[in-house]
Amino acid sequence: MKVITFGEIMLRLAPHGYYRFGQSNDFEASFGGCAANVAVSLANFQEEVSYITKLPKHAIGQWAVDELKRFGVDTSLICRGGNRLGIYYLEKGASQRASQVIYDRAHSSFSEARPEDFDWSKIFRGADWFHFTGITPALNPSIANITLEACQKAKKLGLTISCDLNFRKKLWTSEQAKETMSKLVPYVDVCIANEEDADKVFGIKASSTNVLTGELSKEGYEEVAKKLQDTFGCQTIAITLRKSLSASENLWSAMLYENGKTYFSKEYHMHIVDRVGGGDSFGAGLIYACRHLSDPSERIEFAVAASCLKHSIEGDFNRVKVNEVLTLAQGDGSGRVQR
Repeated sequence: MKVITFGEIMLRLAPHGYYRFGQSNDFEASFGGCAANVAVSLANFQEEVSYITKLPKHAIGQWAVDELKRFGVDTSLICRGGNRLGIYYLEKGASQRASQVIYDRAHSSFSEARPEDFDWSKIFRGADWFHFTGITPALNPSIANITLEACQKAKKLGLTISCDLNFRKKLWTSEQAKETMSKLVPYVDVCIANEEDADKVFGIKASSTNVLTGELSKEGYEEVAKKLQDTFGCQTIAITLRKSLSASENLWSAMLYENGKTYFSKEYHMHIVDRVGGGDSFGAGLIYACRHLSDPSERIEFAVAASCLKHSIEGDFNRVKVNEVLTLAQGDGSGRVQR
């Protein structure tokens, strides 16, 4: 059985290294996007995964398809049409200077997709898991309705549905997010969020917590998870807990809430190479762990370790294998040369 991910892949343009936008004469080109990042991670874990999106038929759209195929992602159900591939520009931060993202995705092929572009009965054939993020319905009401249609069909067919809330203030307001996501999350079995998402989307705030100063209360996030479950009925709630010491140094952990019990992972002190895609690598790690590991504590450790490793890798895509994740999850974080 396979996993289906749904969302927009974009061309990522970034100055070399840690140059600022106005400092570099050329940009590095690669691809990224939440659902695509999850698909690539799962393919690297040897999962069967199909990525669903809409891409233009021209050479840049084909470049994106070829890049996904290179990792083993099934692209056979991607809809082709429209005129442009969305772009995002990334300026990587360092020390106390934050990273910056600028979107150029208006009128992209995906954002102008229509319901008839996606035959969900065909797409879900042979699948048992559907994943999307809050970025997808944030693009416009039409895409939000397509996402709702996908969730309704997936639920009818008995698929497990996962969603990363992934609030982006540059795409919509908290009020818009709450209105739309309140219609989608009741279909979700596995809800994923970062330390701010539940507050930004649903107004569910962790007590005794200040994200900006890095003060995160475990008890506060346990209450957040309980409220999310009570409100929407999700079976599993996972929340990543990032303490940002600077753009370059983070403390990274997560919690899992399931069957009335809470499981906290170990905490990693990360020196960050590239944090974009870090949450997506966590989501992919959790999906893999839910499918293959029965112990909830092992599931959250696997997801956190997968994401920790991604922070050391350039680009949106996580390029690690299961054995590498297990090595870290089981305690070997020495970083010693493997000979």
